[in-house]
Order: sequence, then structure tokens, then C-alpha cells
Amino acid sequence: MLKKNLALFFALISVIFSYAQISLPSNIFLKTLPDGLQVLVIEDHSVPLATIEIAVKNGSYTEPPEFNGLSHLYEHMFFKANKDYPNQEAFLDRVKELGISFNGTTNTERVNYFFTLPKFNLIAGLKFMNAAIQFPKFDSVEMKKENVVVDGEFQRNESNPYFALSDSMNHHLYGDLYSRKNVIGNHEVILTATPAKMEAIKNKYYWPNNSLLTVAGDVQHEDVFKDVEKIIGGWKPSGFDPFKKYPIPEFQPLKKDDYFIVTSENARIPISIFTWFGPDTRNDFKSTYAADVFSYILSQNSSKLSKALIDSGLALQVNFSYLTEKYGGTISLLVVPNPTKVKECLFEAQRQIRLFDADNYFTDDQLATAKRQLEISDTREKEVTSNYVHTLSFWWCSASFDYYFNYLNNLRKVSRADIQEYVRKYVKDKPFAAGLLVSPSMEKELHPETFFKENN
Repeated sequence: MLKKNLALFFALISVIFSYAQISLPSNIFLKTLPDGLQVLVIEDHSVPLATIEIAVKNGSYTEPPEFNGLSHLYEHMFFKANKDYPNQEAFLDRVKELGISFNGTTNTERVNYFFTLPKFNLIAGLKFMNAAIQFPKFDSVEMKKENVVVDGEFQRNESNPYFALSDSMNHHLYGDLYSRKNVIGNHEVILTATPAKMEAIKNKYYWPNNSLLTVAGDVQHEDVFKDVEKIIGGWKPSGFDPFKKYPIPEFQPLKKDDYFIVTSENARIPISIFTWFGPDTRNDFKSTYAADVFSYILSQNSSKLSKALIDSGLALQVNFSYLTEKYGGTISLLVVPNPTKVKECLFEAQRQIRLFDADNYFTDDQLATAKRQLEISDTREKEVTSNYVHTLSFWWCSASFDYYFNYLNNLRKVSRADIQEYVRKYVKDKPFAAGLLVSPSMEKELHPETFFKENN
């Protein structure tokens, strides 16, 4: 008994210590229930509404090829029958009764479901969420209907000419692990999905110890913690760490530059994209801050990249970006060349890349402006509480609360040397994949297969 008590004591101390490092804003409160469910409460008494969101560490990064697209299909099935509501009609009737506005999203590393409703219906909303998250019914008839709906979303994405370029890029970057980055999924997998596969996803990832429940709005955190524990506290934990039992394969970095051409009848103008493997939040979080700042430097109209490509008339649009992820963050340079100067534009883009780490590539004012823009963006994300919950759950899934709540402080510390280190570590002289989207007629006229190699 003594050993058991000591073990519980040290486990409690460990939990307390892990959260002692997180400095939360005065209106945000965090508690971990005994079943492992983390509960976040944001108090905002400006509007008599409450938002309930549950986020699960699930998404395309958990999907081998035979499950590709099924995290998204599961999201759709969430808003259908469960233990308390025998069919979707009953589910939607309850939505109307409670005055709920609802939705869900699926991305690479997160699936989230959220309701906004009048604050006086909060307890009923928590019960409604509990029934959906713990006790879904994957009715085969409903699934057949939803398979087609989800596949229809896929087809709409395919109709966008840029899809062909981005999808080809994912194949070139990730090879056999392509499904782990392909959120929209695979036609055949979606159309032939079964309730058994939905149950398999649930049994792997839909556990309290792999989920975050956020309640935000005109609420009192102490009351919310009590109500959540009473209503959802019976959710049994998995007894295992899903990411130890079902580990995510490591994405292998490119060993050499990779160039490809994509043709589409829908392409009206050429579009090019260069992509590198960048830092992730497991292994190099320091570089993720430098990546964000540098992206905002290059996005300024006064940047050398913009002047060299847009002001010169070589390009119609330029965007340099970094996607923060826990597994395989990527850095991308998107260029829309002037259709009459495609070759010159791509040559100049590659020349600029080689200059990224020069001491004079950006000014102190541009560095300061980038940090200020990031702070403004962060402030805007907090303006609407019902949307801010999505920001928080994203960072909980793809980094941590500690990462997010210290984000601005770490941004302010980013120096010119930090950015140069980041560029040299991940971009300059590092292998990249480069793709160019053109129409078949453009391909015949331009002979784009030489555009990358001649300047490399």
C-alpha cells in the first residue's frame, strides 16, 4: 500500500510540475481529469454564448494507405446517430432544440468538433457532445450516403488546378508515406469504407487521454470543471499511448533535388512551387520561430524577394511560407510567373534562394515589422473566442500549450543570426522538390523541363 501511495504521489507531483511551466492568461484555466482528458476553459463574458470543442490527435498522419481519408469520413459520421439519438434526424432535431451551430474539421494532425450555443444550454450541450464522442453508431446505410458526400468534397478539390500540383508535390516529398499527408484521402478507400473501419479508428485514437475538451465563452471555470467531470468523467482511458502502440513513421528527407512538371487542362497560368523539409516541434522548435519570422519578412512588399520577382515584372505572385507540424513541417516558395517570362522568373527565384542567408538580405526594420505582424495576427486570432478555441486545439495537437503560450516571447528573441542559421540548416543548398503546373499547350510552347535544371 505504501508503494502504491508513493507512486500516486510522485505521479501527481509530475503532473503538477508539467503544468507549472505553462504561464496561462488570466482568463484561461487548464485541468487534467483522472481519465487523462485535458479540459481547457476560456472565460469571455462579453457575449452570452458558450462554445464546446473536442479535439483528437488524429488525422491523415495516422493513416496507412488502406485508411486514407477515413479520419475525414469519421468526422462526418460524428454528426449522425449515437447512443442517445438513434438517427441523424433525431440528432439534428436536438441541434435545433439547443440552438447549436456546429461543425468539424480534419487536417493532418487534428480532428476537431465544435458546438456554439446559448450559455444556459451548456450542460445539455456537454451531454450532447459526450454522447457523440463516446457512443457513436456507425450505421451502414448512413455511411453509404456519407461516403458519397465525402468523395464529392474530394472531387471538388480535384477540380481546382492547383490540386494537381500540390498532390504531385506530396507524392514527390513523401513517397510511400504519401497517405500520411493526404488529408482528402483516396476515392476507393472512401467509397468502400465500412463501419468496422470506423470502429478501428475509434479504438485507436478516440480516448480521453488523446483528446482535449475546450469550453469557452460566458462560463465560470470552476463550474465547468465540475460539470465536465460529472458528465464526461466516466470516459474510460485507453490504457496505452496511441502513438507508442501505433507509431507514426518518420518522413525521410530528400537526398537530392527533385523536379517535375504537371499538366492540367484547367491551368490558365503557370504556377510553380519549391518545397523543403523544415523543422518540426518535436526536434527543433527553436527553428520554427525563426521560420515564421523569416516567412513574414519575405511576405513584405519591400522584401528583396518581392522586388526581384514582382516589381521586376517576372512574377504575378510570390508567397514564402512555413507550416508548423509535429511530424514533417514543410517550407514552401510559391511563385506565379509572368506567363511570358516563366524561365527567367524561375531562374531568378533560385538565385534569390541562394541569397537568403546574406547579411544584407533583410533590414532591421523588416525584421521588426515581421515580428509586429505576427503579434497582430496572434491578437486577431483571440478576438472571437468561438474561433480562438480552434487555434488552441491546433497548437495542442501539433506542438503543446507551453509552445503556444510562450510563442510571442520566443518570436521577440529571434535574431538575424537565428534566421541565417535556420536558412542554412533547412533551405540554402538543401535538397528540395520543385514543381511547375502548366497546361498542355503551355508545355509544348515553353519546354519547361529545362527550367530548373539549367540553373542548378
